[in-house]
Amino acid sequence: MDLTTLAKALAIGIGSFGPALAIGKIGAKAMESIGRNPEAAGKILVPMLLAAAFAEAISIYALVIAFSI
Repeated sequence: MDLTTLAKALAIGIGSFGPALAIGKIGAKAMESIGRNPEAAGKILVPMLLAAAFAEAISIYALVIAFSI
């Protein structure tokens, strides 16, 4: 296996690990909040989606770096 292939695999693997954990935690906390206060579901949804989008953007940056190697 070529070293550039290994570098690409490590870049996307390590770069996606943090955002995956973040998105899981965001979803879990949002569901916990909605479970405690169901009337606030509309107010929780938009910030949850924004936070998940920002976390997803980090993994896309890792993908771009992996393609540029």
